[in-house]
Amino acid sequence: MEQSTAQSPGKFAITYGVILGIIIVLIALLMYVTGMALEGIQWPMYIYYVIFPVVIIIAIKAYKKENSGFLSVSEALKTGVATAVISGLIFLVYNLLFNYIIEPTYAQQAIDATRDQLSEAGTMTDEQIEATLEWVKWGSDPLIGSAIWIAFSAFLGLIYSLIAGLIMKQKRPYEV
Repeated sequence: MEQSTAQSPGKFAITYGVILGIIIVLIALLMYVTGMALEGIQWPMYIYYVIFPVVIIIAIKAYKKENSGFLSVSEALKTGVATAVISGLIFLVYNLLFNYIIEPTYAQQAIDATRDQLSEAGTMTDEQIEATLEWVKWGSDPLIGSAIWIAFSAFLGLIYSLIAGLIMKQKRPYEV
């Protein structure tokens, strides 16, 4: 029986997780510098939502190619979820640096902008606006927001890598 010479999913997760992390940081910086984030303009994030599964799939394909074309669903899951989590950790570092060092007043600016947008819309009472702002304040905490982002990334990484793994799986000849 042959021995498995499979590469570690970690190598691919780190490479593609860093790429994905840099992409989200660049998008966040673009939104900050242009003022889109405070204005509630979200289209740059839609680009990320398209790029995210593409990078996960590319990471899994690279892993499969490096392993002589063989891939199990569990290897795809490890590669995809780890890629997503690493990108989330990179965003965590950026988010903490941004909110505590670069722009410590940004969270309050975002809350104020949200208050203005909700008031201008005129569809909520003052009590509803204040209740909404309490949730915004909670989610604006850099640690809470980053934890939510990592969990969300891991969940989406799980879904996308499961789908990719089921489609791309290829058993080694000696596997049952």
